[in-house]
Amino acid sequence: MLKVKGTKFTVILREEPEGGYSVQCLELPGAISEGENRKEALANIKEAIEGYLEAFPEEVDQLKRKKELVEITV
Repeated sequence: MLKVKGTKFTVILREEPEGGYSVQCLELPGAISEGENRKEALANIKEAIEGYLEAFPEEVDQLKRKKELVEITV
């Protein structure tokens, strides 16, 4: 979980085969970033989330609605 502006977000951090890390926010599908290391990738996704929320303020209302994280095996 990553906290931005008082709200916690779930992010997926992946180590890339060619080096570096990619990271995406589950609650905000358009918030994606990367970095050369874990610390940089997490700092970059925090900035991406902040930018996303500034560009799409209506998403804040969606985030306040009840949500549930469920794992499914395929």
